[in-house]
Amino acid sequence: MERILPFKKLKRKILVKKQAETDSSLGCKPEERKTEEIINYGVININKPQGPTSHQVSDFVQKILNIDKSGHSGTLDPHVHGALPIALGKATRIVQALLPSGKEYVGIMHLHKDVSERKLKSTIKKFFLGKIKQMPPIKSAVKRQLREREIYYFNILEKDGQDALFVVGCQAGTYIRKLIHDLGLKLKLGAHMQELRRTKAGPFTEENLFTLQDLTDAFHFYKEESNDKFLRKIIQPIESAVEHLPKIWIVDNAVDTICHGASLNVPGISKLNDKINKEDLVAIMTLKDELVALGTAKMNSEEIMKQEKGLVVRLEKVFMEPDTYKL
Repeated sequence: MERILPFKKLKRKILVKKQAETDSSLGCKPEERKTEEIINYGVININKPQGPTSHQVSDFVQKILNIDKSGHSGTLDPHVHGALPIALGKATRIVQALLPSGKEYVGIMHLHKDVSERKLKSTIKKFFLGKIKQMPPIKSAVKRQLREREIYYFNILEKDGQDALFVVGCQAGTYIRKLIHDLGLKLKLGAHMQELRRTKAGPFTEENLFTLQDLTDAFHFYKEESNDKFLRKIIQPIESAVEHLPKIWIVDNAVDTICHGASLNVPGISKLNDKINKEDLVAIMTLKDELVALGTAKMNSEEIMKQEKGLVVRLEKVFMEPDTYKL
C-alpha cells in the first residue's frame, strides 16, 4: 500500500486567468530573504526527542534563536518523538494551516497474546481503514465524544512474536495509542502502543528534519563566524508550511489591498490551482511565490475561471506587511 497523504495524491495544475508580470523592485522571492528576516519569519521541522513536551521544545527554539515567540503544530506526547514543525516570530500563526493536515506515524505495538500476521492485517483492513469512529482517551485536549476520523493507510511492516512494527497515515486529531488499543479489543486479545514516532506532519517529513543541537550549532556558526549556510538550510521559508494548500496567485496591484484586509475578488487574480472547492482553505500568493494571506474560497476553480467579477476568497489571516507592494 502506498504511503502517500491525500494532499500529495491530489496533483494540482495551474490555470492562467490572465497573464501578468511582477515588478522586481517590489517584495522578494522567499529564497532571497535576508537571514535576519527568516529567523523571525520561517519554519523549522524539529526532530522532537522523547522527554520534553512540545511546548518546551518550542520554548527551547525561542531561546536558541533569541526570538520573542514561536508556535508548534500538532502536539506530541512527551514520550513520542519525531516531526514537530515550529513556526518562528511573525510566522507563528501559520501553524493553524498545518493543524488540519494529515500525519504519518511509525510505531511498535505489543499484542497481549500472539496472533497470526494474516489475521492482524485482515482485521486492520476490515475495521481500521477509511473512516472510523474513535473516542478520545481520558487524558486528551478535546471533549470526550465519539468522533469520525479517516485512516489513509495502516500497514504492518514487520512482526516478531507479540511485537509488530507498523506505519499509519491518518487525519489530524487521530489518537494512535487509542487506535492500537481499539485494534487489540477487536482482536479480542488486547494491545498497547510501545513506541511511536511521527514521520510526517503535512508537508514536513523526515527529509527536512533537524535536532535542537543542529539548530544550536547552526546559529553559533551564523553569529560567531558569519556563516549562515547551515542555518538557512534548517529554517525554511513560511511558504513551506502552505505547500499542502491550494493556491491563488494575484497581480501586484492587488497585493497591498489584501494586506490591508480586503477580501480577494476576481479582477485581482492572475492564476490559480485547479480542484479548488468552495470553503477550502486557500493560500493567496504573489507572482514571486510569497505568501500574502490565507482565506476561505467562495468560488470553485471553474467558477473563478468563468467569472469576471465577484468574491473569490474571504480573508482569515494576513501575513505580508502592508506597503510591501505599495505602487
